[in-house]
This record gives sequence, structure tokens and C-alpha cells, in this order.
Amino acid sequence: MAHGPRYKVPRRRRLEGKTDYRRRYRMIRSGKPRLVVRKTNKYIIAQLVFASPIGDFTVAAAHSRELVKYFGWMGGTKNTPAAYLTGYLLGLRALKIGVKEAVADIGLHRPVKGAKVFAVIKGAIDAGLQVPLGEEVVPDEERIRGVVIARYAEQLASSDPERFQRQFSEQLRRGFDPRRLPEHFEEVKRKIDEVYSRIPQLAPVAESA
Repeated sequence: MAHGPRYKVPRRRRLEGKTDYRRRYRMIRSGKPRLVVRKTNKYIIAQLVFASPIGDFTVAAAHSRELVKYFGWMGGTKNTPAAYLTGYLLGLRALKIGVKEAVADIGLHRPVKGAKVFAVIKGAIDAGLQVPLGEEVVPDEERIRGVVIARYAEQLASSDPERFQRQFSEQLRRGFDPRRLPEHFEEVKRKIDEVYSRIPQLAPVAESA
């Protein structure tokens, strides 16, 4: 164990594996809000956060369970298509409150090529939010639209029907065939666009935050 007169005890959230303070400092120095992306065992969460001397302020957020509750999403709530749509929803909400750009904050999630956290950021960018992101880390179009999942479901339904029933039991129980995921993805994305096209633009928050 490290010790000595120059040894500094790491901050509690760093010890708990929750915050990378050096990265956070660089993001705050940018002066832009953070697009914070987090995952749980069941959901994808995206937030637009401003930092201040007295703490962080969340001015917009999106949760993948909202896709189910408000937009009729019948696919999984933690897969890549759901991650993209959650980011897309956050991006539209950000624009409606006058926020046009942000920096990505994926916390301590590993920056693996094609990771779901990058699908969230890609969704926000496609909605119109300006966020620096290298195209090389973004999941490809077939993963984002659910083509890969649909293809796998089709293969499984043909080769191992029992496993198909087990693996997609939750979606099948809701009356949804996972082989239709790409079409369903487009339907839900259109529904999100329709809803937010009717919401008026609010006063900008970026200057006053």
C-alpha cells in the first residue's frame, strides 16, 4: 500500500470507481455542458449537465424506459438501438431548450469501439446536437438499426426454436417479433420526430447556466 509524506488519499468517488476527476476537470474547462451517458443492467440513461461551483445541474435527460412508456418501443431497453434512440431523444430535448453543443462524458465506461455509450452520443448528434466524436468508435448502421439482432433472431428461430423462445421471451410475451426490429426502430424514430416537431422552442439556457 502506498504511503509517505507526499501520498494523497484518492477521493471517495475515485476509490469507488465512479469518477475520473482528471477527465472531469478537462470537460468542465471546455465551458460546455456534458452529455453524460450511463448504463444499468436494464436501461440506458443520458443527461445534459452543466457544472457550477455549487454542484452539477441537469437541464435535460432521457431514459430508455421512456421509449416504451411514451413511444411504443417493444424492443429491449439496453440494446444498441435503444441506446441510439435514447441519445436521439436527449438531443432533441437539448435543442428545444436552446443547447446546441456539448462534450461527451462516458464516465468510467471503457471507450470500446462500437460500444453502446457511443450509440447514445451518435443519436444525440443525429438529432442536431454538436458533440465531438470520432466516427471510428460509432457502432455501424446495421447495429444501430437492429439489423444484427433481427438477423440473429431469424437464424435462431430456424436453427433452435426453443432457444429463440427463451432468449427473446420478454419481447415475444409483449407480442413483438424481434425479426421486425429494424422496421420498428424506424417507426419509433419517426414517432419521436413527430412529437418533438410540435413542441415549441424554449428560451436558451446555455448563457445563464
